[in-house]
Amino acid sequence: MEESPVRCPKCHADMLEQKVITKKGEVVIDKCSRCAGLWFDMGEAEILKDDWIAVTLDDGDINVGKIYNEITDIDCPRCLQPMHSLNDPNQPHIRYEMCNAHGVFMDAGEFSDFRELTLKEAFDHALNLYRQEYEGDSSDDR
Repeated sequence: MEESPVRCPKCHADMLEQKVITKKGEVVIDKCSRCAGLWFDMGEAEILKDDWIAVTLDDGDINVGKIYNEITDIDCPRCLQPMHSLNDPNQPHIRYEMCNAHGVFMDAGEFSDFRELTLKEAFDHALNLYRQEYEGDSSDDR
């Protein structure tokens, strides 16, 4: 018996599997055939984040992604349980939906943004590292 395709949690269209060969092996993600949102099983987004080939995955219209980003009351395409909407801790302007048991859904354009730190975010990260180092050194002098 053939398994029915995974449905997009945002627009409910079929999601198509896309295989990606990375330095760490093959990763299979699901891409919506209509809105181009991406489903990553647990850990896949992090694996693909630093792989150069992943830049080709998120080729959907960013304006369509912004429209669908407003829809946050969605169910996991794997277990059909409600997902949680959250902002990325390193890039708070990115909001995606997560199922704690199965994975993450990103609207068109979000994965591309997730892969790239803005100049401000990189500066803030470097400043925090400097502060941690400086505060660690200054506490030793007391």
